[in-house]
Amino acid sequence: MNGDRVTIAEIAEIAGVSVPTVSKVLNGRAGVAPSTRARVHELLTEHGYRRRGNTRKATVGLIDFVIRDLDTVWAMPLVQGAESEAAKAGVSLVVTSMHGRRVGNSHWIQHLASRRTDAVVLVVSELYPGAEEELSKLNTPVVLVDPVGGSNPFIPSITATNFAGGLSATEHLTALGHRRIGIVTGPKDVICARDRLYGYREALARAGIPEDPDLVRYGNFMPDGGENGAASLLDLPDPPTAIFAGTDQQAAGVYREARRRGLRIPDDLSVVGFDDVAVGEWLTPALTTVRQPLEDMAREAIRTALTLVHNGSAPDVRRELSTSLVVRDSTAPPRG
Repeated sequence: MNGDRVTIAEIAEIAGVSVPTVSKVLNGRAGVAPSTRARVHELLTEHGYRRRGNTRKATVGLIDFVIRDLDTVWAMPLVQGAESEAAKAGVSLVVTSMHGRRVGNSHWIQHLASRRTDAVVLVVSELYPGAEEELSKLNTPVVLVDPVGGSNPFIPSITATNFAGGLSATEHLTALGHRRIGIVTGPKDVICARDRLYGYREALARAGIPEDPDLVRYGNFMPDGGENGAASLLDLPDPPTAIFAGTDQQAAGVYREARRRGLRIPDDLSVVGFDDVAVGEWLTPALTTVRQPLEDMAREAIRTALTLVHNGSAPDVRRELSTSLVVRDSTAPPRG
């Protein structure tokens, strides 16, 4: 068998596994038993497998950084983190905005293939059906950064400790003495929104506070979602004395609704956000929030992509970076 021409299919046949399994091993993806992964790596080395049409993987020249939108509060710290890490590694970074569209249609993948990129970092929460399989055919490492959605089990991912963040935000409020704590989280089908809600529920349980379903609202992570959720909560016969918003943008909407009703923050209503983006410091009073390390997440994604290119696998398929509570002026003990 000629090492220059050995194919993934031939490696799969020798190993007694499927072609997608070999592709997962090549790209450092989950879903392969450790013994099988080791066997496939051994065969790839033994037969001198080289990625088709590409003999320059020892050095990395280009990483594609694909982000859903550039006009969100999350975009700038993510791009800054990715750019700084790429520059440190001497790698060129191409930033592409999908303008809210899903990633992974055939036209986009063909365009990616024509550019001969070395690795792809995706900052999206939704891929086209079958996109993972199409991306695997490129034999190009893919890493997912997910500040708003859930991790894909087939793609190495960098995310934040959303459960711990929801826990710390709510524990801060219970420690101040709040018993009626509302939450305006994100869409029901978004994993990070559910994780933050689970953290909220766990904090209530630890404080011995029975959960009240009437105090839970779902939003869209944007200011209007926070405003609508706050309006619904504050219309309750027994309204909350504090609200945990799923993002800082939603918290801004909570502020707007509270002021429309003549409520003062934090005298009449305490508010906690999530993300620690610039909008939190612009609000008056400055927002207590949970810091999501967006720049660090992007840097880690670039490092993971480089590791995949050089080593063929990453040490962790899923990395969760720690969140932390940032206490400012929007929270105080409840009156009375």
